[in-house]
Amino acid sequence: MTQTDSPTTPRTRSVPRPRWHRAWTIAAITLGALVAAAAFRSSTGVLMEPIEREFGWDRTTTSGAVSLNLVLFGLVAPFAAALMDRWGVRRIVTVALGLVGLASAATVLMTQAWHLWLLWGLVIGVGTGMIALVFGAIVANRWFVERRGLVMGIFSAGNATGQLVFLPVIAAAAERSGWRLSALIVAGLALLLMALTWLLLRDHPHEVGLLPYGAPPDYEPPVSPHAERPLLAAVRVLREASRTWTFWALVATFFVCGWTTNGLIQTHFVPAAHDHGMPATTAAGLLAIVGVFDILGTVASGWLTDRVDPRILLAVYYALRGLSLFTLHQLLAETVQPQLWVFIVFYGLDWVATVPPTVALCREHFGLHDSGIVFGWTFAAHMVGAGAGASVAGWIRATDGSYATAWHLAGALCLVATVVALTIRPVRRPVQQEARASA
Repeated sequence: MTQTDSPTTPRTRSVPRPRWHRAWTIAAITLGALVAAAAFRSSTGVLMEPIEREFGWDRTTTSGAVSLNLVLFGLVAPFAAALMDRWGVRRIVTVALGLVGLASAATVLMTQAWHLWLLWGLVIGVGTGMIALVFGAIVANRWFVERRGLVMGIFSAGNATGQLVFLPVIAAAAERSGWRLSALIVAGLALLLMALTWLLLRDHPHEVGLLPYGAPPDYEPPVSPHAERPLLAAVRVLREASRTWTFWALVATFFVCGWTTNGLIQTHFVPAAHDHGMPATTAAGLLAIVGVFDILGTVASGWLTDRVDPRILLAVYYALRGLSLFTLHQLLAETVQPQLWVFIVFYGLDWVATVPPTVALCREHFGLHDSGIVFGWTFAAHMVGAGAGASVAGWIRATDGSYATAWHLAGALCLVATVVALTIRPVRRPVQQEARASA
């Protein structure tokens, strides 16, 4: 997602490059916040069952709160850049982490279902939405000239992996000491990162007398055409892009991506495996392994996107994902069977493999300046799909007593997405020519 400095940003010239550039410290803090925010969202899938047992709430109630969280997370993302541009990255991220920490701590006091919807759904949804991948894009664009692609790849993989790698810790804490301890662990981590963000994060390199990493001495920050009125620009770009089929095809396919990852697997895999007799800690460990393989899949997909038509990549990813979902109900059992390992490894490689080709198609079809905002709206569709997937799967489980139909429905949606991806028209002009034309 493209985010640049305002025209009034001061410039620092002829500054020697230090041995350890402050940009890498900023990147580490950013990665920590992205991983933690992803972990906060994913904790809900592990805590659903213990909360339902204590309060007597059904799966539809808890899934609804998760759906609200996911939808708000996506809808806030397109406007997060505008908020950071207006009030600063450091302030917005600090406030967002504070909201998540306080809301997580407050869940230990809840007694009514609407408390869950307010805290899990509304407050944590908005808070984590303010720390979406747009935050990583802003940091990468402001602090790096060299290695920018590498840094964004790390941020993307860390964001997705963070949704899964903390699950075993949260599940073990919930099993041994109750779900409230898990909620307090999340709260403590958020508040710790809030303090680190306020102390260490800076909005621009010039605030500490530096140029971006790899910038030449005469570097001038690029000027964004949306810097003065970013909120209006987000709406304008949405209106213009929505007149094209490509936009709606990307929205539809990414909607399915969200349905089949954050909405279905992340939210319901642990309780679905528990339905088959598998311990929750074991199922959470499997999701953590998905997160590990996600790193490899993200890097490989980025490499392939530079060499293969991204439309073809999307079609292949969705087709294989759909076929794997048709088999999942038969693979779940009390213990982890060899066939389930195949599913776990594949789903890890495919988890966010759709992101690089989707970003590439946004750039090819909507240009360098607008592609970031277009991707922001596409990402919003991803999280709306996640919310819909979480709710529908919860309703199916509450109605049928099984997730079988939920897996099959998601598999069918993936096959539809395969066809839709192939309907996107190819762009004949190379991206490099487009970049020169837009410069």
